[in-house]
Amino acid sequence: MSSDIRTLSPKELWNNFADLNAVPRASKKEEQVIQFIIDFGKKLNLPTHKDEVGNVIIKKPATEGMENKTTIVLQSHLDMVHQKNGDTDFDFATQGIDMIVDNDWVKANGTTLGADNGIGVASIMTLLASTDIAHPAIEALFTIDEETGMTGALGLKGGLLDGKILLNLDTEDDRELTIGCAGGIDVTATGNYETEKTPIDTTGFRITIKGLTGGHSGMDIYKGRGNSNKLMNRVLINAAGKFGLRIHSIDGGGLRNAIPRESVATIVAPSKNAGAFKTFIDEQKAVLVSEYKSTDPSIDVSLEGIDVPSTVISSSFQYSLLRAIHTCPNGIARMSPDIPGLVQTSNNVARVLVKDGSYSVLCLTRSAVDSEKMDLADSIRSAFELTGATVEFGGSYPGWTPRPDAAIVKLMSNLYKERYHEDADVNACHAGLECGIIGKNYPGMEMISFGPNIRGAHSPDEKVQVSSVQKYWEFLLETLKRIPAKN
Repeated sequence: MSSDIRTLSPKELWNNFADLNAVPRASKKEEQVIQFIIDFGKKLNLPTHKDEVGNVIIKKPATEGMENKTTIVLQSHLDMVHQKNGDTDFDFATQGIDMIVDNDWVKANGTTLGADNGIGVASIMTLLASTDIAHPAIEALFTIDEETGMTGALGLKGGLLDGKILLNLDTEDDRELTIGCAGGIDVTATGNYETEKTPIDTTGFRITIKGLTGGHSGMDIYKGRGNSNKLMNRVLINAAGKFGLRIHSIDGGGLRNAIPRESVATIVAPSKNAGAFKTFIDEQKAVLVSEYKSTDPSIDVSLEGIDVPSTVISSSFQYSLLRAIHTCPNGIARMSPDIPGLVQTSNNVARVLVKDGSYSVLCLTRSAVDSEKMDLADSIRSAFELTGATVEFGGSYPGWTPRPDAAIVKLMSNLYKERYHEDADVNACHAGLECGIIGKNYPGMEMISFGPNIRGAHSPDEKVQVSSVQKYWEFLLETLKRIPAKN
């Protein structure tokens, strides 16, 4: 269990990770973890500052002999994605993450682990507390709310940092050196609808789609995994046309930056067709299992009888809503024409909630090209405005333009090849990293992102590789030794 984490190597890093994971730290609810980091810095007697939005900056002087080296910024975000399996009994607001060591991996018991970005935070904590690690002057920047809007990075003002090099510890493959990323925007469609009295001679059912793989809606979007909201809509729109199905409610997905894994719909169907409807759902399940056997091997579609609800969505609104969700783009919209294998533009239909006369559909639209991002967001808005919805854009953040010739990129690329006898994968990613935002107020700062192997981020399958953490940690320490002298 969680105590086993504390025996892993490097011991100081894993102990800091365990301490961090005992603190609730959901995005936009970071009060406890902010105070945790402030207390950590003050206990070390290091200058510790919280800015007006909640970011925490802790500064540590260079070790002896490193005073002439360039000051570096070490940056990670404090918040984590809170996701759990539907059958997991866990309260993120009061409980620490229940961690498990499984051979060479650390994972959590039915919830997200928080290795994204907790390993980065724990790494910085370890450096701040160290007495025997050589390093230049450090400015530790712990940002808030990276996962649901990047408001910490967006609110970070110029003039707080002196460092000329920023090491972002938020990449999820230990062979990668990331030097660019996509921007994003939240698209939210909301509205109200009329209900009708449930038709007579109907039978109530609950349709559940679950067992999907899910994952990070940026990094994993290219993998073609099933989206529970889109698949539920597919089942409903087919059943509505074939059986006259009527919808009472839909509840699917969760956070914008996670590919949705589950969806539940309560519906009624004419009682005379109940048997045929059950057969139809079995057929739909077989189709989806066949289509998604490679990406989502645990997908399940189930049907159970329930009491007949007293009301259903009006027939006209049901028609419009199902077609709007069906039309809404999901997944890859365009691959990069310049960087092989890189997703340039995408959308994730993250959340669908239809209940008690109101509805909402939440999307996260990403692109490395801002004009494409806005065009895709406008197309989503168009689909839902046809239903009468109010569509709002929010949380827009810019991408990060790669600088492959930056000195820190060359230094770390050469170091990687020297130590591991192969080329690092120097790339841009489709996730949202804070570097591009920070760079707006610190335009001269060189930036690079790296980290250990983390798999299944933003899902309860999240795990981090122990041996990879060791590799990443050694690489980080050697990088610190080789930071160039001040100009």
